[in-house]
Amino acid sequence: MIRHRFLIAIAAIAATLVLAAADANARAGGGFSGGSRGMRTFSAPPPTATAPNTASPIQRSVTQPGTAGTLGQTAARPGGLFGGGLLGGLAAGFLGAGLFGMLFGHGFFGGMASFASLFGLMLQIVLIVIVARLLFAWWQRRSEPAYAAAAAAHPVTGHSFTGLGGMLGGNAPSGDPLTIGKADYDAFERLLGEIQAAYSAEDINALRTKVTPEMLSYFSEQLSENASRGLVNRISGVRLEQGDLAEGWREGGAEYATVAMRFALVDQMIEQASGRVVDDSGPSEATELWTFMRSRNGDWLLSAIQQT
Repeated sequence: MIRHRFLIAIAAIAATLVLAAADANARAGGGFSGGSRGMRTFSAPPPTATAPNTASPIQRSVTQPGTAGTLGQTAARPGGLFGGGLLGGLAAGFLGAGLFGMLFGHGFFGGMASFASLFGLMLQIVLIVIVARLLFAWWQRRSEPAYAAAAAAHPVTGHSFTGLGGMLGGNAPSGDPLTIGKADYDAFERLLGEIQAAYSAEDINALRTKVTPEMLSYFSEQLSENASRGLVNRISGVRLEQGDLAEGWREGGAEYATVAMRFALVDQMIEQASGRVVDDSGPSEATELWTFMRSRNGDWLLSAIQQT
């Protein structure tokens, strides 16, 4: 009897995992946190009224964490008494030479017979230190990204929209703020429906005009996984219920806007050969953070999706 119950429990757990895996691939970006948000890729968007919980961190991105995570931050200098680099090496070398002379009986400044020799050496050391500091400062400024100051920009919150035309303004962040207007919110809402429709129709060409190449690769991968199982993800009835702007900013020649969206939809997994519905969530709601990007005077494209 105990063994029988154990087998039933294992079967139930397996079935739950299968359903969870199927749901993770349902709808465009469902259960998925990936894409790029420029230099804020690995920074959590601020919470909003629509998405009060912390967004899931980006799991897949072409942006490198080591680059995006340190923009605007001063590189850590090596420790030690003399620091690192050219200056530290020179100072340590002079000190080592002096100690070496003391150990072998020549005195700390062995070989220097007069005060003039000592003064000349000290003058050379001072000149070398000045030149080394100037070179180090020049190299450090040259290594910093041109747009590093944008990393210190504060997030913008307070914008909200509900359905078509229900957009309210808010305060812009300091630094490189981006003003989001009604036309932008209309574009976000329209893209929500168009991207889900193109994904449902497995129309790669339509998706290509609405998402970044990175997001297109992720959606193509999801569609390929469905096709390998003989399934088609049918999505219908997409309707935006509520949305908030989490943050908007400029970065180089690109503009970004991260919005939290709660939307209704009907999400079904259908067996392609028979047309049989194998998974039907029925009318449901989802809340996700979508990040859109565009070049100056260009069209908005979906560049990241994060779960809440």
